[in-house]
Amino acid sequence: MSDDTIRLATVGRMIHRRWRLLAVLAVLGALVGYGASLLFPPRYTTSASVLLPGAWEERELLTQTEIATSSVVVDRVAAALDWDGVDGGELRKRVSAEAADGNIIKVSGTADTPERAQRLSDQAAQEFVAFAAGITGDGAGSEAAARPEELRKLVVRTSRRITELADAADPGRTVESVQTRTELAKLRTALQEAVTELERIDPATDEAGMVVMGPAARPDGEAPPTRIQLVVGGALLFFLLAVVGHLAAARASRRPRTEPEIVAALGAAPLGTVDVPAERSARPPGGRDPRARIRRFLGVDVRWDVPAPRTSGDEAGRRIRYRRVCARLRDRLPSSGRRLLVVVPDGDEVAHRAAERLVTEAGGDPLLRVTEVAVSRPVVPDRGDESGALVVLGAGTWTAGELTGIAEACADAGHEIVGVVVAGPVRARTTRSAGRPRDAAAPALAVGGDATGGQG
Repeated sequence: MSDDTIRLATVGRMIHRRWRLLAVLAVLGALVGYGASLLFPPRYTTSASVLLPGAWEERELLTQTEIATSSVVVDRVAAALDWDGVDGGELRKRVSAEAADGNIIKVSGTADTPERAQRLSDQAAQEFVAFAAGITGDGAGSEAAARPEELRKLVVRTSRRITELADAADPGRTVESVQTRTELAKLRTALQEAVTELERIDPATDEAGMVVMGPAARPDGEAPPTRIQLVVGGALLFFLLAVVGHLAAARASRRPRTEPEIVAALGAAPLGTVDVPAERSARPPGGRDPRARIRRFLGVDVRWDVPAPRTSGDEAGRRIRYRRVCARLRDRLPSSGRRLLVVVPDGDEVAHRAAERLVTEAGGDPLLRVTEVAVSRPVVPDRGDESGALVVLGAGTWTAGELTGIAEACADAGHEIVGVVVAGPVRARTTRSAGRPRDAAAPALAVGGDATGGQG
């Protein structure tokens, strides 16, 4: 197919002509999405916020999120909840944590009910805070609390030693003794000020404990993907796949569309192109075959990738085209044998109507006998008193291989293809002439292997 397949107008034409098929595929996709929603039960997700007071760097917050979802914390959550059939390994898939603005860790839990999701989030947040507090209290926190006490004891002992040194100084109050006692007093005062400053500063204020900022909110809706999302997603996915499939198939199509391509596939001489006014078929192909009815209902029996029928001229112009084709036929036939077999592919309604019109316009000279052949396994009646075969078919309907099969069937039956007529659908003008054309009546035509049309 040409680059017309990627144009928006082509997509619109495809949707317009195959909307029933696309609608059926979209409904099928929605049913598949609904079936997937039954396989995956609904999930509910909620979060509990944990505040980390103080100054925290980004890497430290990331470390806290890893701790909140660690196996130790999750195993404690599983033990505290004690749900049937749910262990720590299962909860690791349902518990997550992320760092938010303001030194906040959001611990999220997912469960099959809103109540369970709320309990899971609250318990995970509490176990995370307890585990973090345990790490701080058991190690560095205890050591940090013990060091100021040891420092105070050391300061007391030092003060006593300073007092002893001051008392042991020279009681004669010499210049050196006065200076020594003065320096010792300054040292004792500095030590007392340092102890006072240590008592004023609480070491626990550097890193205050984590706080759970209230219970998690009970979720009021399912976590994505919800059942509605699966149904809509399935319908949209099938619709898009159908559109892409149509475009890909049309892109890879090798159906001859122009008269030179069709003539080259059949290996015969062109006799001209005729117009057939587009209208609803009076005899739908397939008869009462249920599969044919389904194909006709879905619109797959009509090609969508052919351009819309162009506007035709008046009836007189169309009649001239048919009469010129008949004149070329008469010129190519010998005067002794003026009978022809008109071969029409089965299901090609445009070609069938064009053949009927050719029979009418020929008026018995030459005498045309119409037969329809199945394209899948073409079989042409054996040659009788015909001088050859005339192939009439619609443009862009059949592949080159199918056309070659028709040509080979004609050769097997002993018919030489004297010419090819290409029929194209057109839109008739809405205005009608006052007088009815004299040849507008439907011809008396029998279709089949021994059918005969025209005069004779």
